Amino acid sequence: MTTAIPDRFSGSVVFVTGAGHGIGRATARRFLAEGARVVLADVDLGAAQQVARDHDPDYALAVECDQTSTASVADAVHRAGQWASHLDVLANVAGGAVPHPPIEEMGDAEWAYELDLNLTGVMRCIRAAVPRMRTGGAIVSVSSINALAAFGSEPYSAAKAGLSALTRNLAVELAPRQIRVNVVAPGTVRTRVWDGQPGGADRNNPLIPLGRPGEPEDIAAAITFLASGDAAWITGITMPVDGGMLTGPQQVTSTAAWQEYLRRSGEAAGDGGGDSHGEVDDARSSADAPSGPGALP
Repeated sequence: MTTAIPDRFSGSVVFVTGAGHGIGRATARRFLAEGARVVLADVDLGAAQQVARDHDPDYALAVECDQTSTASVADAVHRAGQWASHLDVLANVAGGAVPHPPIEEMGDAEWAYELDLNLTGVMRCIRAAVPRMRTGGAIVSVSSINALAAFGSEPYSAAKAGLSALTRNLAVELAPRQIRVNVVAPGTVRTRVWDGQPGGADRNNPLIPLGRPGEPEDIAAAITFLASGDAAWITGITMPVDGGMLTGPQQVTSTAAWQEYLRRSGEAAGDGGGDSHGEVDDARSSADAPSGPGALP
């Protein structure tokens, strides 16, 4: 269970993309609980407005923002500037994976869409926000452990890996202004992408040493930490928040949950073993197409 730290962001203005659902919604709520004024940006304006309605209108503004559109991003940041004179934090949460064919059958448009949504779209938001950011601000982007290990979905994983490279370079470029730039890389998180899937997010528990999927609030806690003064000497990093999924196969496969998974899989298959990987996806924002998952985790 994570706990908000009252007034940690008092006086700060925060722009959160994908704020209508899942990790983005949890992040917006966490910043609000810690005293920030928050711009809730989402391609699903109705969802963002629903979140904003629960808060003082002087502290929560919902704006429509499709990060695959330069004009939409520019308009959203402009509206934020009319509401508040500056920005202190940009939290890039929007993004996601969509189904695609094998690499040998993939078209340029399919590849380009995922890079546009997950990498170029984040760049658009950073490009628009940085001129409005005060000295000492912070940018935190949401990637995935797909950026750090081979879990499938080549275009999604490549785009998320690109966020780490972008972040390292921007951390150096923006350091003279004391603007810190970091990435959070979630593992399996219980979000709406799991709705209707057999076993839900819990089906990956055998791969998670801590024995449970993450909750959106777990990721929101990491984002707000990196955006806060508590992380004042941290910049240019990619922080996995994954319940231990990246600790390595020896550690993961030695857990009691994994052994039980193998036992049950062996009973079902009659061969004493089982496939360790199913199709999984991390948190989606409403910027994603509402189709099935195409990436681990």
